[in-house]
Amino acid sequence: MRPMEQAESRDSQPVMTRARALLRSVFGYESFRGSQGPIIESVVAGQNALVLMPTGGGKSLCYQIPALLRPGTAVVVSPLIALMRDQVEALKHNGVRAACLNSSLDPDERREVEAALWSSQLDLIYVAPEKLLSGFFLDRLAGLEIALFAIDEAHCVSQWGHDFRPEYMRLDVLRQRFPQVPRIALTATADTRTRREIEQQLLSDGAETWVSSFDRPNIRYQVGPKLNARDQLLGFIHQRHRDASGIVYCLSRKKTESVAEWLNSRGVTALPYHAGLSANERATHQRRFLQEDGVVIVATVAFGMGIDKPDVRFVAHLDLPKSMESYYQETGRAGRDGLAADAWMVYGLQDVYQVRQLLAQSNAGLEQQQAERRRLESLLGFCESTDCRRQQLLAYFGEDHPGECGNCDNCLNPPETWDATEPARMFLSCVYRSGQRYGAAHVIDILRGSVSEKIRRAGHDRLSTFGIGHHVDKKTWYSVARQLLARGYLETDPEGHGGVRLAPDCRPLLRGEQTLAIRRDAAGPTRRSRSATRGDGQHPEGWEALRRCRREQAEAEGVPPYVIFHDATLMEMLRLKPTTLDQMAQVTGVGQAKLERYGQQFLDVLNSLSEGGPKEESHHITVDFFRQGLSVDAIAARRELAIVTIQDHLARAVEEGGLPLEAVLDLEQGELTILRDALMSEGEVAMRLRPVYEALDEAYDFKTLKLVRASLRHELSGDDA
Repeated sequence: MRPMEQAESRDSQPVMTRARALLRSVFGYESFRGSQGPIIESVVAGQNALVLMPTGGGKSLCYQIPALLRPGTAVVVSPLIALMRDQVEALKHNGVRAACLNSSLDPDERREVEAALWSSQLDLIYVAPEKLLSGFFLDRLAGLEIALFAIDEAHCVSQWGHDFRPEYMRLDVLRQRFPQVPRIALTATADTRTRREIEQQLLSDGAETWVSSFDRPNIRYQVGPKLNARDQLLGFIHQRHRDASGIVYCLSRKKTESVAEWLNSRGVTALPYHAGLSANERATHQRRFLQEDGVVIVATVAFGMGIDKPDVRFVAHLDLPKSMESYYQETGRAGRDGLAADAWMVYGLQDVYQVRQLLAQSNAGLEQQQAERRRLESLLGFCESTDCRRQQLLAYFGEDHPGECGNCDNCLNPPETWDATEPARMFLSCVYRSGQRYGAAHVIDILRGSVSEKIRRAGHDRLSTFGIGHHVDKKTWYSVARQLLARGYLETDPEGHGGVRLAPDCRPLLRGEQTLAIRRDAAGPTRRSRSATRGDGQHPEGWEALRRCRREQAEAEGVPPYVIFHDATLMEMLRLKPTTLDQMAQVTGVGQAKLERYGQQFLDVLNSLSEGGPKEESHHITVDFFRQGLSVDAIAARRELAIVTIQDHLARAVEEGGLPLEAVLDLEQGELTILRDALMSEGEVAMRLRPVYEALDEAYDFKTLKLVRASLRHELSGDDA
């Protein structure tokens, strides 16, 4: 049954009336955002579409709702297994018949999915491009009614991009084999050149292009000089996002591991992620990041694409990204739920030198080198800018913004600039006179008059520039050097020995024909920012009670907590305080399937809060009734709570030592031993119950598994009853 099948035909109402009904009943939202409505209407009518919409902007709905409105099965092409899994799980929880076909499935799972697909029992099927392009699969698809083809992460078709996937260039076969089926290509980031490639390679028969604003107003952009990067990062996390999920990007594998280890030693739960880890380690770290609260991933760019976690509260860069496109895409992984988030970055002279050196050593053709140079100049200009960050970021993608956004470092704390003309000329002159082959540190030592064996041996203590900059502190000199390199007045040594040399653009400045004003690096934040950590500061007990309920349900089902409900939905529950299922149905993010599945449980939590205490106190009342001899059903009826809520109360009591396991669960010792062994792995109690449930051939229900797990947790905690 499709989610919206009713007695009357689906075709008896206008398209957008049916689309809005689906939006409310399936996904739990009242209205479409931006251009979602017109895109959906166009695709339902059979038109091709190119959709450029920022991360968190609602791209998925642009093909998911047409998939439910058009006859047949929608085929979604995605290069990312993690993204497929997340989206399929979310759709299933919304009552949609969805599945995926990729290399992560075992043979039995694959056969089950294929049987459902070939018998037209699926609304959406997610496939990797390699699977789709196999001749057998395309031939079988030709025998099905296809609703549409959705090509996600469409920028992967660009040979100039860092996410290039050669299989995407073969997807024009969909036009040739299925000319009557509409195609929708979607991406969160694409410059003009990449857009042209998408149109030529994926939509050569024409498509309407829909470009949404790339602005992410909930993200605060902050870029600063790198002083002590690790301490700066830790201070940022403690001040803005203590106990929140975040991503930290580093350039090297070794650095991800050392930073993760350092953060753990300072009380921040952090895990490394890079291509050098084993597949099992990567999968474990990704699973923990998705399913646990407050985990920070320290990663190379190997991590992030396809991660659908909505409650990432910050993305931090300890090294410069490759380009503005990379920066936008990586920072866009923060705040997908629309709540406050941060994009935080520090960089220094060595970072600028490193990216310029990589460009200088590029073996690419002249045209690509020029494109890479333009991208690098845009990135460095963004970093050194004293204007509104948001205005400059959006301008790169061809979008106008008036500036003064009020949510970036330059708008919140406008930076000072100073006339650095003379220090800059001193530095450039010293580079020239010392032979244009030494690094910035050596040049600064000459300018400050430092006497060292290296300077004496080179005879640099006899240069006219020796000591002329003694009045300028070393930190300022490094700032000058960084900004000269960033602005293109200096070039890196093409031999890669760490030296700097004069660039052609420096001549007017060196001859005194041009002045130079640069930003003054702040010693630290001039205004203390309020914490942006998740939650509702007015209802901390309620927030934690709702999160606990969500976490327990997610653990039982083996899915990330956000698949149950997003943070924004929990916050709206606290704000609206629904007391009935009809009222709960009005909360954003609560569709019909989730209302039936979870509505009463979360109402119980909210009702217990209104009775004067959070769920943590409510479970004691349940235990008292249980000790009086009342059954679970009787307690639920008397307390007007769901049976599953009463079961959760009893499991909580067992975990705290308030009830012995044998008082609530009648099992033979042999069975109990089997369950205990299944729930323990390497000395730790399983967090997710679904894998255990499946490993035991579904012989024991989740209630039983939850109670035995609670008993194990109590034993390992060492608490006495």
